Order: sequence, then structure tokens, then C-alpha cells
Amino acid sequence: MSTSVWTRLLTITAIGWLSACSSAPEKPQAAPLPPVSGTLQVQKVWSNTLGPVNTPLMASVHGQQVAVASTQGQVALIDALTGRDVWRVSVGSSIQAGVGGDGQRFAVVTQNNELMAIESGKVVWRQMLPALSYTPPLVAGARVFVLTGDRAVSAFDGATGQKLWTQQRPNDPLLLRQAGLLMPLGDNLLVGWGGRLASLNPLTGAVRWETLVGSTRGTNEVERLVDLVAGASRLGNTVCVRAFQAAVACVDGLTGRVTWTRSAQGHQGLDGDEQLLFGVDSDDKVLAWQRQTGAPAWTQEGLRFRGLTAPLVLGRSVVMGDDNGLVHFLSRQDGQAVQRLSTDGSAITGKPVAAGQTLVVVTRTGGVFGFRPE
Repeated sequence: MSTSVWTRLLTITAIGWLSACSSAPEKPQAAPLPPVSGTLQVQKVWSNTLGPVNTPLMASVHGQQVAVASTQGQVALIDALTGRDVWRVSVGSSIQAGVGGDGQRFAVVTQNNELMAIESGKVVWRQMLPALSYTPPLVAGARVFVLTGDRAVSAFDGATGQKLWTQQRPNDPLLLRQAGLLMPLGDNLLVGWGGRLASLNPLTGAVRWETLVGSTRGTNEVERLVDLVAGASRLGNTVCVRAFQAAVACVDGLTGRVTWTRSAQGHQGLDGDEQLLFGVDSDDKVLAWQRQTGAPAWTQEGLRFRGLTAPLVLGRSVVMGDDNGLVHFLSRQDGQAVQRLSTDGSAITGKPVAAGQTLVVVTRTGGVFGFRPE
């Protein structure tokens, strides 16, 4: 491998990371879908359209409203009860990361490294970034926080866009082209820096603590990727996170003390409840761990190789989308399939979200669908 800076700062798309290796086998054929018990009744209540989504965009929930974006530059705030737009705007550039918001102010990052803030359907300020971002901006405490691909965290004044501070960890040789971990916890800003979880002071950017979650596992560069990925499960002050293809762990978000850690081959975030933590392995096995100890609870192998999204805990179920536009509902108790619904046949992109009583999913071709479990 060349030692040039550009080559060393290589980015790899997590979903297709195996295909980046010339020796990687073709994706195995998916197994037949498991039977559905039908014990959960779910209705499709509305649909909307947005535009194709082929960058790592995520929906953002605010009460009964959900903000979504398309790669071509459409951003919409949708009423989850009716599926109608509250507002919609074209930002004039292709979007790389988003949507982050606090219900009043929303933010995205374009493929031109431009951070944009939106209020009431209008772009109110723009700020150039030194590097591209794959992580939705975090809008909280009248500030907008951004994690860029060079592992720098920056804070901007939410009203004016003025940069307030930047904190950067030394770069590792390989960077992950996927949304990273950036979330608030009380007066702490939690960020994934490589395989470490760090707590920053949101007012100054000062590092309060760092703790190791995932360690490198091999000799080639793909195996050394251990970035913490977007999608943490928080219960009180405990935050459970995933290190890319390395581990899942639960950490005290105030002190950085690791409660437990377990090896796990996955590249997407987690969700959980008071008893269990749920995740998807890279071969699309769905797993549940005991939240307090990390001990395995159950495994569902009937959806392997179907390109599952990260899981969402919703009522009695764990919900995931797949590459064929199907939405799968599994029992939280034992992982058995309880319902399955279709959308438009294109891949579900991003994690499903719940806005009030409505489940919202977005497809690769830009379909936005609302479902309501009974």
C-alpha cells in the first residue's frame, strides 16, 4: 500500500467492507424467510416520497415529527401522524450526513464539506468544514456539534454558525466511511475516537476521560478498523456501544468505567431495553445479550445475508429493515418472527425510527413509510 497521506487516510464503506478485499467470497444466498406467527398486527398508515438516498443519512425524531433527507439535497420535516410535510426545503447541494436536530433547528453536511443549519424550512447559515463528515450533526444546547472524518469534533453557535471550538484526536491510518458515535449525556458530549469512547466538555471541548472499547484484531488494515459506530443504547447513565467488527460494550457514561465487553462481529449500532441489548452481526444474525452482564440471551439466524439495518426496540418487538424493502418484527423475548411488511422493494436505509406511535422507515429510492402497530 502506498504511504501517501491520501492512501493512508483510506475510507471503507462498512456495509461493503468485505468486497474491498480481492479475495472476499461472493455474498452467500439468503436463507428462506422464517415463518411469521402473526401475533403482532401492524398497519401501513401513510407513505411519502423524498428522493434517492445513497449516502449514510438517518432520520431524526422530535415528538410526533420526523426529519428526513435525500442525497440530492431535499430535507423534510414530516408529521408522523399523517405523513404530510410540515415543511420541505432543497439545500442546493448533495447531502452526505444528516439529519440532526432539536425540533426547532436542524443540520446536515453536504458532499462539499458544508455544514448547513435549517429553521422553519429555510437554510439560516452555512459553515465550511475542513473535512467531510459521515455522522449526522448533533443539535443540542443551542449548539451544533460535528464529527468529521478526520476524527475532529467541532462546536458551532446554533444561531450564528460561529465556530466555538475544535478538538481532534491524532489520526489512525484507516478511517471508517460510516456514521460515528456522537451523542449527549447530561452535560457530557460522548464521541467515538477510533476504538475509544471519550467524554468532552460541550462548552469548551476539553477531554474529561477516554476509555478503550474495541482493540485491533489483525494484521491487515480492514481488521484494524475499530471505530465506534452510530447507534448507542442508553439506559440512565449506562451507554452500550459497538466498536466496528470488534466488540459490544456497556460503559458508565459519566465516569468511563466499562461494565462489560464482549467480542462481536458487527458494523451497525445497537438498541435495547431494561433487560436486553440487541444487535445485528455482519452476516445478519440478530443477537440479544443480557444488558447487565453481556451474557447471550438469544440468536435469530433466519434473516442471515438479507442486509439488515440496525435494530429498533418498539413495544414488544425488535424491528429491522432489509435490502429487499421488507420490515421485520421479532419478539423481544425470544427473537421469533411475529410480523413482516413490505415497502417499495428497494433497500431500507438507516435505522427505523419511532415517532410517537408511528414506525417510520426510509427506502433507498426515497420512499418514506409510516406503520402503526396495534
